[in-house]
Formats: sequence, structure tokens, C-alpha cells
Amino acid sequence: MEQKSWLILAIFTCLIASSCGREMHVKNKDNHAVYNHTLATILVEYASAVYMSDLTELFTWTCERCNGLTEGFEVIEIIVDIQNCLQAFVGVAKNLNAIVIAFRGTQEHSIQNWVEDLFWKQLDLNYPGMPDAMVHHGFYTAYHNTTIRPGILNSIKEAKEFYGDLDIMVTGHSMGGAMASFCALDLSVNHEAKNVQVITFGQPRIGNAAFASYYGKLVPNTIRVTNDHDIVPHLPPYYSYFPQKTYHHFPREVWLYNLGVESLVYRVEKVCDGSGEDPTCSRSVTGNSIADHLNYYGVDLMCQQWRSCRIVMDPRVSEYGKTDHKGNFILSRDPATLVLKSNMRSTEGEVTSSA
Repeated sequence: MEQKSWLILAIFTCLIASSCGREMHVKNKDNHAVYNHTLATILVEYASAVYMSDLTELFTWTCERCNGLTEGFEVIEIIVDIQNCLQAFVGVAKNLNAIVIAFRGTQEHSIQNWVEDLFWKQLDLNYPGMPDAMVHHGFYTAYHNTTIRPGILNSIKEAKEFYGDLDIMVTGHSMGGAMASFCALDLSVNHEAKNVQVITFGQPRIGNAAFASYYGKLVPNTIRVTNDHDIVPHLPPYYSYFPQKTYHHFPREVWLYNLGVESLVYRVEKVCDGSGEDPTCSRSVTGNSIADHLNYYGVDLMCQQWRSCRIVMDPRVSEYGKTDHKGNFILSRDPATLVLKSNMRSTEGEVTSSA
């Protein structure tokens, strides 16, 4: 009996030893996106604006976050999935000559519970058409199995019919970044979209190394921006001892962090290697800050008020809306028409969701 116990221990030790230091490497030809600071600071404003709860101001692009570098943006569609507390918009940025798609992240009032959840999440979904690629079921479902996806696809079609074959830029923060990534992959693989560019902020891991390799090849023009000790990019956890079964970021990461002492502090924007898991970037520090998660480039990425799925809307805006039997709705307009922006006053409504 004692001999058997020693044998089991020896086998287990050998397995651990053989895994140690043998992390899975994402296969790539180093053809990933070139980091553009200016573009990142523009798209982070879109990622911030999608958190706005006043849909009148968002639809007419008159909200307090709808100016600055995003001024003049024309919203084509806002999609709100009431059941899952999800929100996204699609529109045209003429200064970028592009369609911009932005996904809202997790409501900040539920981030703590959401973070705790991610510590225990396991890979549980085979990604269609990608052998050995596995992804996080919740993030995949949030994009693919809700009202978000059909709304996005329809609005892209309408925008292209009116404006022509524009580039597509996809962005989002936190879980919104995860949804943005699945959206970009969907557009590239299933809809043969060209010139799809992605910049996300504080995005969690969404798949394993096999998935990351496929993603890097199919959507190479992707930047994941991480901020200092932001906790979310460290989740779900990366376990180097179990390379086949662990979550793995896809490339390319840009890590923002402060360097200096006392008053001499410099902001560094480090472009990381093509592995997706550069040990000298965000993985070099402990991910323990929610504050670092909620602000990128000095821009707040959260809702204005600490409330669950709060929305307000002028009754006249509802003329642009369609609601399904579950209460989910879409605000959309024909790109050729203008939306009346003056004398609109929103009325408050609140929807409670478990998201």
C-alpha cells in the first residue's frame, strides 16, 4: 500500500515538473496592430459614452461624454438588452472614416461580485470551427445569444448601404471588451468584413491559448489596453502549470503604468510582445485594483450613478424604437434622416437585472 502511494506521488510530481516553465505560446507571425495613442484616446471616449443611461442624449449624441474627440458622431442604432443589462451602440465617425461599435461593460455596482465569479470560471465552450479552441461561456453568450448581435449586424448593413464600405472599429471596456472581441471575430469570420480594428480597455481573458492563436491570426489589428494594477485583465486566472486548460490573452497588449518617485512621475505606454501574456507587462504586477479598472487615459469608464440598469428617455425618442416581447429594445434611425436634438427632455425609468 505504501509502495502504491509513493508511485502515485511520483507520477503526479513528474506531471507537474513536465508542465513547469512550459507555457503555451500563441502562434503568430508578429503581424499585429501598431499602437496608435491618438486612436486609443478617441476610442476610450466611445467606450465611456456607452455607459450613459440617458438614451435621449446618447441617441442624439448630446451627452456630456459625447463631445471632445468624438464630437460629430452620428448614432445609427442603440441596442439595449434589458434581461442581461447589456447595452451597445453603432454609428459613424466621419473624422475616422469608420463605423464605430461600442459595448458597455459590467455595471460598477456589481463588479465585486463579478470579479469573485471569474476566479472560479472554467473554459466550457468549444468555439465553432476552431479545433481545441475553448472560450468563456458567459462572455460568448453575452454577444452571440442576446439581442445585441442581430442589432449590431443590421445597423452595420444600414450604415454601409448609406456611407459605403467604411472601416469598422470595435471597442469596449471590461466585459464590453470581451463582447467587442467576439463581435470583431464574428464580423471577420462569418461576415467577411475587411479592415476590422479593435481596441479594448481592461478586458478579461476570454479563451485558451488555441483560441488566442486563432484570434490573433483572424483579427490581427487588435490592441488590448491594460492599466497599471487593474484587476480584470488578470481574470480568469492564468495557470502556467496547466497550459492546455488555462485562459490565455490574445495579442497585442499595451500596458499603461506610472514610473518615477514622488513628484517625478511619468506615464508609460508599453507596447508588449506578441504572446498575449508578456511577463514584463501587466502580468509583472499584482492585479488588485478596481480603481485602475474604472479609469483609462483619465477617462471614467463607469455609469454616472450607482444604480442597476437605470435608463432615461424622452418619449419622442421612443418613436425610433422597437421593443420585443421580453422588453428588450432598439433605437434606430435611417442614416439619411436627422434626429431632432432640441427641446427633448428625458423621463426616468429603471430596470432591475441580475447582470
